[in-house]
Amino acid sequence: MNAKALNQLVDILKLEKLDENLYRGQSEITDWGRVYGGQVIGQALSAAKQQVAADREIHSLHSYFLRPGDSSLPIIFEVENTLDAGTISNRRVKAMQKGQPICFMTCSFQIPLAGFEHEADMPDIPGPETVESGLAIIEDNIRRSPDDWLPKFSALRAIDFRLVEKQNLLRPTKLPPKWHLWMRANGSLPEDANVHQYTLAYASDFLFLAAATQPHEVSFFTENMRMATIDHSIWFHRPFDFNDWLLYAIDSPSASNGRGFVRGQIFDREGRLVASTAQEGIMRLKR
Repeated sequence: MNAKALNQLVDILKLEKLDENLYRGQSEITDWGRVYGGQVIGQALSAAKQQVAADREIHSLHSYFLRPGDSSLPIIFEVENTLDAGTISNRRVKAMQKGQPICFMTCSFQIPLAGFEHEADMPDIPGPETVESGLAIIEDNIRRSPDDWLPKFSALRAIDFRLVEKQNLLRPTKLPPKWHLWMRANGSLPEDANVHQYTLAYASDFLFLAAATQPHEVSFFTENMRMATIDHSIWFHRPFDFNDWLLYAIDSPSASNGRGFVRGQIFDREGRLVASTAQEGIMRLKR
């Protein structure tokens, strides 16, 4: 396990309070120079939660990315209180760098309630113990590249990703627009449900849009390929433990107009649907 990388991630998601509704988050170094979208999502949720009563839990978030963030700079998060009702609280978060917004997020929190319940069935997929580590797969692909470099980006070390379907990212083959990956914290997260939610939000962006590239024999490593998140949404359905394995079932029902659309369902080992996700992003070859 790589507890050091996980501890660094937890520290990044904590944020520094600057004023009553103002926070500062540090950025992870990435190999492509832009901030990883999952980092902004996790930090924005962390900022919003600090402005909400402890008995109200996140149930949904919706984010729009406006500008690429600079991974060498911190991010300022400003939280606006838009609603405190009987059982619901709503917060709007603005993420800023260099005086300009790079992302807006709206978060909704709710007091837990009893009510009707049903859920989707978990796919019948090989367990994580039988699947190779995502870090090993990515690094194996990278080692075959002419430049022979290994990534600085630490998501693969903080989170243990295990991809069920194999793909050669340097020479991708035509595959259906879907895949499944197991994921869990690569170490031990503290017993704080909020931290588990921030970390899952962070992980939910990893390889998400990439499912939309599968039918087109391209990947984010393809020369002149441009991929970037436009919007990202998460619905939290049930409590979960991210120290244990979660299955991320991803599919892409559409790609059009230079954009790819993906959906995700996240199940725990018991087969409970704990969260759902959706994202649209830029997906096109540069001319």
